[in-house]
Amino acid sequence: MTNIDIEALRKHIGAKVVEEDVATAAPPRGMIVTFDRDEEAPREGEAIAPGWHRAYFVPMAQADRLGADGLPLDSDVLPEMPLPRRMFAGTKTTYHQPIRVGERLTRETELADIQLREGSTGMLIFTNVVARIIGPNGLALEEEARTAFRDEVKPGEKSGIPKRDAPPSDTSWERTITADPVSLFRYSALTFNPHRIHYDRPYAMEVEGYPGLVIHGPYSSQCLLDLARDNCGGRAIRTYEMQARAPLFDTAPFKVIGRTTEDGNGCELWALTPEGTIGMTATVTFA
Repeated sequence: MTNIDIEALRKHIGAKVVEEDVATAAPPRGMIVTFDRDEEAPREGEAIAPGWHRAYFVPMAQADRLGADGLPLDSDVLPEMPLPRRMFAGTKTTYHQPIRVGERLTRETELADIQLREGSTGMLIFTNVVARIIGPNGLALEEEARTAFRDEVKPGEKSGIPKRDAPPSDTSWERTITADPVSLFRYSALTFNPHRIHYDRPYAMEVEGYPGLVIHGPYSSQCLLDLARDNCGGRAIRTYEMQARAPLFDTAPFKVIGRTTEDGNGCELWALTPEGTIGMTATVTFA
């Protein structure tokens, strides 16, 4: 097992970086076609949909900073990790006001925490990174992103898959998603995500031991956000919290399901594996 000096890694907690970007019109158009949405692209001054902010402030690491998996070995706030494989573990987003096409944006990013844990698939390092996007009228959104780092797969072995649980049976919304290689490539391009598990099938299967291409956590998360948006009766989303439970792959379509909460002030959402077990859970509260 890899020897991990977690206290040395935790010394990086508090690292911060500030970046600037412009909410241009092309990324929302890309989101619409990637997710096959039947809606008009927002024009200058109009709000973008929840989740589409991921197409701004994209990572721009030079080639010599990339690891074997295609991702940067480190970032402006994350140190280089001793465990080479990484997965999107979850996110919590609070929407304070819309981001509108044409606005100049500032993002403040801070490393909030690093923890070492033992999971069902081995040792894991979890990182929490908090980002705040600020527009011309103040804070637009706050987001806490959680990432899991895992040890490499030994040659000839398969990647461990976490235990999967059954979803509730009384949901009222359902949609089937076919995440084919083209849509995964498009999402990788939109978010400038070079992680090879999403587009390089030989690498995903032979090096990381997966059964096929891995669907981006944020891609599946966007499918849940869209399901909520399409069934919320036009109400604005105030908070969105998602937890990844098991990876999803391009080997078969998957379903997203949901229902309103009993108090009517939000909804509960799930992404299901082709076997019908939970791959992702999410909750939404309305403004």
